[in-house]
Parts: sequence; C-alpha cells; structure tokens
Amino acid sequence: MEHVDPAPDAARTVRDATFDVLRRRGLDRIFANPGSTEIRLLTDLPDDLDFVLALHEGSVVGLATGYATATDRPAAVVLHTTAGLGNAVGALATARVNRTPLVVIVGQQDRRHLASRPFLAGDLEGLAGSYPVWTTAPARPQDVPGALDRAFHEAQSGRGPAVVAVPSDDWDAPADPRVLPSPGVVRRGHAPDPAAVAELAGLVAAARRPALVVGADADTPAAWAALVALAEQLGAPVWQEAFAARAGFPQDHRLFAGHLPPERAELRSTLAAHDVLLVVGAPVFRQYQFSPGELVAPGTTIALVTDDAEDLHHSRADLALLADPARTVTALTATLPAAPLPHVGNPRPGRATESSPREAPLDAPAVFTALAARLPADAVVVEETPSSRPDLHRLVPARAPLGFLSAAQGGLGFGVPAAIGVRMGEPTRPVVAVVGDGSTLYGVQALWSAAHYGVGVLVLVMDNGRYAIMDRLAAEAGGKAPWPGFAEVDVAGLATALGCPARRVTTHGELTTLLDDVVPGLADRDTPVVAVCTLRD
Repeated sequence: MEHVDPAPDAARTVRDATFDVLRRRGLDRIFANPGSTEIRLLTDLPDDLDFVLALHEGSVVGLATGYATATDRPAAVVLHTTAGLGNAVGALATARVNRTPLVVIVGQQDRRHLASRPFLAGDLEGLAGSYPVWTTAPARPQDVPGALDRAFHEAQSGRGPAVVAVPSDDWDAPADPRVLPSPGVVRRGHAPDPAAVAELAGLVAAARRPALVVGADADTPAAWAALVALAEQLGAPVWQEAFAARAGFPQDHRLFAGHLPPERAELRSTLAAHDVLLVVGAPVFRQYQFSPGELVAPGTTIALVTDDAEDLHHSRADLALLADPARTVTALTATLPAAPLPHVGNPRPGRATESSPREAPLDAPAVFTALAARLPADAVVVEETPSSRPDLHRLVPARAPLGFLSAAQGGLGFGVPAAIGVRMGEPTRPVVAVVGDGSTLYGVQALWSAAHYGVGVLVLVMDNGRYAIMDRLAAEAGGKAPWPGFAEVDVAGLATALGCPARRVTTHGELTTLLDDVVPGLADRDTPVVAVCTLRD
C-alpha cells in the first residue's frame, strides 16, 4: 500500500508550531529590533513569550549573548533581513568566539516573489561568513519549526549562533503535523579516557616545576573547584590566558600568579621557570601583535585539556585531550600523588587599598582600587576598556565563576549590552560594566533597554575623550595618529537622553561617594546608573 504523508493542518500555522518549539526549548525571551519582514512573527506575541527591544542589532545580539552566558542556555534573537543581520555580524562573531549559543531568526522577503529580487530581499546565508555554527534557509514553510529545533541543538553543540532565514509569508502557512526531525533530548559527554588521563598524570607527576594556565572554558563552578584542588595538590602557580573572555580560576587565591602577556618574548620569559605547562580551557597561547620566536623556551612541555576542538587543533601542544575540563582535572588529581611539589611562581599580591585624597583627580588605578574595595565576591564585572584592562586585571580579581566577562573577539560594542543581558539572566547578582568612552559609543543604545526594562546595572565609563589604546599603538609605531580625540562627546548626556540616569565624577571623593551609594544595593537595584569617570591625562 502506498504511503501517504499526512496533510498540513490548515488551522495550525508554522508560526504556532514555531512558538511551541521555543516553549519546549526554554527560549521564552526574544531579543530583537523588528523590521517589516518579521511583523507576522512578532505581532500579537503570546503572553508567555517576553519581547526585549534593543535599538541597534549589535545591542540586540550583545544583550542576548550576556543573557545566554548568565543562564548557560541558548537565547533567541530575531534580526531584520540583510540590514539587521549585517549590523549584527560583529556581535555574532563575538558570540562565536565567546562560545555563546544563540538561536537567530533572520527575516527574509516574501517567498512568493523572491525570484524577482524585491525590496529588502537579501543574500542571507553567507552574510555572516563562517561565524554562525550553522545556517539554513528552509526549503518550504513547513520545515521552519524543525529547522529552529535543530538550530537549538546546533547552537548548544557548536557553542555559537545558529541562523535560520525565514521568508515573511512562511509564518501564516499551515503547519505540518509530523514529528519534528530533531532529537527530543541530546546528552553531551566528553568524558575523559582513563588511559589518556594516566598519560597526562605521568607527564605532570614527572614535572619538577609545573604550572597551570587556565582560560575562559574553565569558568564553571565544577572546573574552578577541580582546578583549585589540583593547584593546591601540586603547589603550582596558576596563570590566566591573555585576552580571556572569562576567568578560569579564583583570582584572589594564593596560587594565582596573574595574566599571561600576549607577546612571545615576554611570554617565554614569564613561563621560563616551568618545565611542564598544563593548559586547561584555553588555546595555546593567545597572542596580539606578531613577534618572532617560539611561544615557550626549549625543553618546556605543554599539555592541553579542552572541550573545544577548534582551540585544540590550532594549539601548539605536546599532548592534548579533547574532554570536559572539570571531569578531566578531577580525574587527574585523583591519579596524582598526594604530596604537593614546592611552589615556584609569582603569587598575586593582596588586594589594593585606597590611599588617594578625596580631592585627587581620577586615573584608572584609582577607579579600580575604589571599585574592588566595595564589590562583593559574587559580583560580575563586564570589561571593555582596552587601554586600562591590565590595571583592571591587577586590581579587581574575579572571585566567583562568571566573575569576569569580556569579548574574546576583541571588537567594541560588547560591554554595555552584555552587562545588561547578564543581569537579565542573573537578576540576583550585582553586575558592573567597566567600559571606555570610545567603547561605550559602539553600544550606547543598549542603555535604553536597561532603563526601559528596569535592569539595575552599574556602568563605569572610563572617559579620557579619545581612543587611548590607539594613540598608544601609534606612538609605539613611531608615528603620529591622524585621528582626533572626541572630548566634546557627552556620554552622560547621551545616557540621560536614552532614559538612563547618569552622573559625571571627576574626583576620588565623588567616585567613592557614588560607589558607597550604589554598590551595597546593586544586587537588588532595578534602575541602571551610568557613572562617567573623567580621567586625568
């Protein structure tokens, strides 16, 4: 007997089936800046699905990235055809490099006249390049819910944005009653192989002066606990990778040695005392500007533990394990002898204390010292201040998982929206964004979202009226920068115009008064505040 597929259900639309997919996968908050190609999807949105508006697509994706990072599950994003996806590409690249899962719906023109290239039609599938972990344009309307269901799995498995382009008329098409073609549940493992753990243990046990290097992919409670136990058992110093998006170890721990430099000669010098480097949850090694030479001194052996195959395959390591970092480190610790080796390293000094008089002008160390003295241990610091990032690392340690967050890709515009998204996802944790004035201008529209939705973040703007890091690089290159400063830009005024309370502080006393007023209640705050810190030259 010939098999006949069930007919589509005219009473139930692709839109209805899509909302069921979102509900089943816990995608109950949609981050968007809407356009006409998404109007049929978003009009009369069901009450159990929350809509979060941002005023620019970079902010849309930044908010969603922060939210997904805080909740540790994919977030839903809706973008408007070519312009929306194009505006969001930089933020999608950051989400990919930060390994943040996003399910991204991109609107497309009406399917019935796409062949005629109407206004707003776009070539969407290649627009974001290789940054999406998966991209599709379903062949027929009835395939849209299944594609979104698969996008959820692809985003989780690939740890990045999965993009589905949907023509505007697809939402009203009758749904297909057949079961979606994606698995109901996916279990992920990366359990370490016992033989590989034994090989790694032999390497570490034979080391005379081992050290650990940790990265963003070790930023989980389980990995922190496992790495603390291993470091203490070995008596080994722990370094944080350069330009890490997240902290992989408690930075107030006695064995935390600091952040690795991003330049080869200095890196070799920093790690020269160690014969074995165990790198966990980081590539080997993140660099910035090119310089010649090897990453480490001759005779230094590098072992890598990561669950990121891409990091593994472009890392220079003598032994690499593709496995869950926390489970692997726990198994390694259990295999090693209990007696610790002598600690050789550069232990972190104690937290800085304040010494500036109240009338003193501000610089970055003064701001960070005052902030560190007041932040609770569970605070989340979201950073985007390139010229003063080393001072921030030195003075404001991450003391809990997700205590530090930054853009691993390096592009600007992440800090402000990501901080807002983190607070949406972690509404009981205090969240502070520390951003440069130039960085703020790339994502300033997100302040409207914080004000409108009652997101109580503190945004500290390091205001020097210029691109200080670029000026520094130009000077190091031996030339004169052709770009001007922008001291006339009033960041506090921009924030106020977007509905976000803002204050300008110019002295140490004004800053400490503000922090004493805001920080103690930051975890319960439902109003954002921007503090623009005028820095002396």
